[in-house]
Amino acid sequence: MESSQGELGPVNMDELVRRQRQEKKDLQNKTQSMKKSIPKGDKKKKKTVSEEIAKLEKDLDDKHAQELGEFKQMSLIKNEQVTTNEPELNTEDHSNQEAETVLPKISRAQKRRNKKDTEARERERYISEEAEKNRDGVRSIEMNSIKKSLGDINLQIFNINANGNCLYLAVKHQLQTLGKPSYSVPELRQKTANYMLTNKEDFLPFMCNEDDEFETVSEEAFESYCKEVETTKVWGGQLELKALSNILSCPIKVIQATGPPTIQGENFEGPELILTYHRHLYKLGEHYNSTLPLEQDADSS
Repeated sequence: MESSQGELGPVNMDELVRRQRQEKKDLQNKTQSMKKSIPKGDKKKKKTVSEEIAKLEKDLDDKHAQELGEFKQMSLIKNEQVTTNEPELNTEDHSNQEAETVLPKISRAQKRRNKKDTEARERERYISEEAEKNRDGVRSIEMNSIKKSLGDINLQIFNINANGNCLYLAVKHQLQTLGKPSYSVPELRQKTANYMLTNKEDFLPFMCNEDDEFETVSEEAFESYCKEVETTKVWGGQLELKALSNILSCPIKVIQATGPPTIQGENFEGPELILTYHRHLYKLGEHYNSTLPLEQDADSS
């Protein structure tokens, strides 16, 4: 297994934990798709997929354990270097103070405590510096990749506010940009919820039960989710994109940093609504932006 440090040097603990959490989430999405591919009642296929998922999860756990071990070893080496370079405390009095002024002698135990305190402060400083250096690393890599993909088709990002409605705001902006009939965010949410409820058989099978990922949610849970789609700021995703594509009778393309674009409604004719999908743009999680031709102003309104 390859080292987690690679050629870029060691990462800080916050960045390592954040990346490992994202990798676990990506694996969960992958395993969920694998589970959904199992034909209903096919016990042999279910067993095979379960074993494959167990192996993937174990491999990822082993990889993360190794990365944490390497990080701890790196931290110890760093601390040893700090200790080696640390000047010895000098308890001798070379001042011109009066003879009766005597500096207290520092015990060996106190020296050890001071040494540990110094190492702790140095370690915190190092972690803080690494966090500052790497804070925007993943975000920048993702953003540059998306911008390059957009540049190849003469587009740029139009920033959408991250307020839970980003998917619907991005779709609304695309409709306005293309001169199509547009809707408000509440209208888009209501239409999406109603379409999903009306076409339950096309959506319910793709929503898994939290207690058993091999089982789909109940109809009651599905209807409750659709109610949230309509009345709250619950984030939209692939299911909502599928519904919106059918509601608007147009294809919706989503460009992301890795992998090819995803397209909903390929069977529809006419210009595509083109969005961008970001995993790392904001700390809260996934985000959708809209797009504009390169020559237009891409600042958000």
